[in-house]
Amino acid sequence: MTGWKKIVYLLFVAAFLFAMISPMLYMISASFMSEADLNQIPPRVLPSAWSMKNYIAAFVQQPLLRYVFNSFVITIIAVVICITAGSMASYALTRTNIRFKKVFLIFVLTISLLPTITLISPIFKMYSKLGLLNSHIGLALIVSVLDLPMTIWFLTAVFKGIPVSFEESAKLDGANMFQLFVYIIIPLLKASIFSISILVFIGAWNRFLLSQVLNQYEQYRTVVVGLTLYQTSHTIPFGVVAAAGMITVLPLLIMVLIFQKNILGGIMEGGVKE
Repeated sequence: MTGWKKIVYLLFVAAFLFAMISPMLYMISASFMSEADLNQIPPRVLPSAWSMKNYIAAFVQQPLLRYVFNSFVITIIAVVICITAGSMASYALTRTNIRFKKVFLIFVLTISLLPTITLISPIFKMYSKLGLLNSHIGLALIVSVLDLPMTIWFLTAVFKGIPVSFEESAKLDGANMFQLFVYIIIPLLKASIFSISILVFIGAWNRFLLSQVLNQYEQYRTVVVGLTLYQTSHTIPFGVVAAAGMITVLPLLIMVLIFQKNILGGIMEGGVKE
């Protein structure tokens, strides 16, 4: 790469990164601004005086801790269900002679492409009859189902990279398919399973439409729905919303920063090569 091409490339990368992180940086700054700073023209980039009032108001005006707790409970349940079902389905698809496996995978992919809004009405009617509205488990179930296609496709590709020879010796010792899955396959793919777990966690945490429709009682609302409750009919307290938004994304940021090596390692691993 010549000198000027390298400069253009670096400028493009810098502009892309700036466009990606500038909204987050401004939200951090706005969460510490006063109303006067937020309404100033031209807009301020940094607050004139740093203040925690917006963060205090975020907890006072809405039960934000309750919403965060609900999101954690629902998300963790969804991740456990999705990873358990998805890993078993993927292993079965790669290690058994099930007919129409490709048709099944295409069907799963097609289901995942449907917009969530097209599924809301039948899901709501079904949940109202089953008594699953306004519950942690009800929302977690449907969230895990919607994230299951991505999990199956990801893990199916990973399982295909594992040589069958790893399992043959265990079969000679009398191990059944479930034992092979638990004691041979899972230990080999901890990084990949961990990576898809984080992706499912992020997706489940950010589910807004399902959370808003299925969990309307305050004690079951999730934090992404709670963010919309700060605005009134006349004003939107942007500083308070920014502070609540920072509290909402903080768990995700911490998780990604701590486990970024595991996430990248699992995605790049692609299974054990023969």
